[in-house]
Amino acid sequence: MSTLQAPFRTPDAASSARDVRLAARSGALQSHTSGLASAHVQGNLVILPKSHAADFLRYCQANPKPCPLLGVSEPGDPALPMLGEDIDIRSDLPRYRVWQGGELVDEPGDVRALWREDLVSFVIGCSFTFEHALMAEGIELRHVVQQRNVAMYRTNIATVPAGAFRGPMVVSMRPLRAADAIRAVQITSRFPAVHGAPVHLGDPALIGIRAIAHPDYGDPVDVMPDELPVFWACGVTPQAALAEARLPFAITHAPGAMLVTDLPHHRLASF
Repeated sequence: MSTLQAPFRTPDAASSARDVRLAARSGALQSHTSGLASAHVQGNLVILPKSHAADFLRYCQANPKPCPLLGVSEPGDPALPMLGEDIDIRSDLPRYRVWQGGELVDEPGDVRALWREDLVSFVIGCSFTFEHALMAEGIELRHVVQQRNVAMYRTNIATVPAGAFRGPMVVSMRPLRAADAIRAVQITSRFPAVHGAPVHLGDPALIGIRAIAHPDYGDPVDVMPDELPVFWACGVTPQAALAEARLPFAITHAPGAMLVTDLPHHRLASF
């Protein structure tokens, strides 16, 4: 007598990128993707009407630290063959954000019902790639150990405007001892396609962060007395720009719920 098998096992670090996408597509995966399919590049997502796509492309080009582009779709096409086999951008992330007039109005598990033929998808490099490189060098990342989403903050660092798009840089933070922080600068500088080296180390108030224990996005982590908070530019920055632009309609990933691509991490390293 046969028994029914679950269509997908719970994804983990050893999963293939496609397995993670299929788990998201089925609704089995609804949480953040940090630590999943650890050999593969993950990406932030912005989906806009074609009428705003050229300005957003210029915004990314003017702000390569927070918005390093990995791929752009054709209008109306949910596939991104340059990033992976059988990608359906409408369903292959665990959670999305829907924006109207610059306001967050929904966080659905897929956006197939909202899809339009004029929509263009932008996939932006994610710091989860350089996290893999840091951990490979023995640098412990507290949010990964605690199975939390990384802490993210709006700053007083202004991005370069393009058309309607402007606003503050968003950063992600990882607490590190001084020696590890120095090594982290060296390691992450080899990955400009996923934010590169940190933009700030030390006192968060210098970049406009008032409460390190209360991130604007993600989960809080403790900074120990012998540690420095280290801040990298973050791909959630476009969400701040979308709020400023007040577009009638846009879709993004929910913070930490990324597109897992078929690209291996080493493809993005520069030596």
